[in-house]
Amino acid sequence: MTMHANPSAETRLERGRRALDAIDGQAGRNVIDALAEIAPDFADYIFEFSFGDIYSRPGLSLRDREIATIAALAAMGTAQPQLKVHIEAGLNVGLSREEITEILIQMAVYAGFPAALNALFAAKEVFAVRPLDSAADRA
Repeated sequence: MTMHANPSAETRLERGRRALDAIDGQAGRNVIDALAEIAPDFADYIFEFSFGDIYSRPGLSLRDREIATIAALAAMGTAQPQLKVHIEAGLNVGLSREEITEILIQMAVYAGFPAALNALFAAKEVFAVRPLDSAADRA
């Protein structure tokens, strides 16, 4: 599944807002809302570039994009809040808890045990507050 739409039919901002809502849901909306007081323009950059341009490109499914994003954020080891948002997004686009856990374990090889441990604890926090609501979540 890709979010790519006819560029003339909607603006980057509109496409980005639609993509963020579909991918990140409330977790993404919380990030945008938190920026309102300090940097509302930065929220537009997130909408337009990250979601309107990059996430909306053809070529990878949203599921595949979230695998890459979760792995990258876990490997960084310094982006726990963003990692949690994208773990939520991974669940939203069809990744199971088991698949997310395996992605994070894989990061021990390339990013080291501390980064993998931090990422696994972030996933544990997300899983604890998100109800099991689909067959994929239960896998």
